[in-house]
Amino acid sequence: MIKGIVIGFFLAIAILAGSFFYYFASGMAPVATADPPMPFEKTLANMALDAHIEKQRILQSPVPADEPNFVAGADVYKRHCAACHGLPGQPPTDYAATMYPKPPQLFRGKGVTDDPASESYWKAANGIRMTGMPAFKTNLTDTQLWQVSQLVAHANEIPESVKKVLVADVPPSGSVLAPTSASGHELVTK
Repeated sequence: MIKGIVIGFFLAIAILAGSFFYYFASGMAPVATADPPMPFEKTLANMALDAHIEKQRILQSPVPADEPNFVAGADVYKRHCAACHGLPGQPPTDYAATMYPKPPQLFRGKGVTDDPASESYWKAANGIRMTGMPAFKTNLTDTQLWQVSQLVAHANEIPESVKKVLVADVPPSGSVLAPTSASGHELVTK
């Protein structure tokens, strides 16, 4: 009796593992950005991310949540984050609309204002695998990472001076962006 239960248990595990392997190896798993998510994909990914961040135990911000740091964070955000995560009062960029999963628009709805700044700091510093979110810890200073994290954690209460920094740049009339080799784009006036 017990021997049959043990054999049945191991057989069930082998069938489950084989089915899991076949699902991915046969090309049945959705991998295109237009495909619907896999069953439980978002739940499992968020569970793993939250557990990993909790395990890291990020300290509280050494940067106060004040206007000078919001302004500095807004400047960094505009240069490094806005293309994917948007600006206040602006629709998502075409670039962000093509990504999967869609990057959260941090100035629409609650954004990440319900998360502690330390969580946004960890995500900005380390990136998030399989989402398009890069790690910025080698491109930005620790202070810049904390300033951006404080900004997005308080996005629903930023002062007007910060909102002025977060206005979309509009090229002058008759100007176009032309590709260059050094900076990526150059403003050319006709």
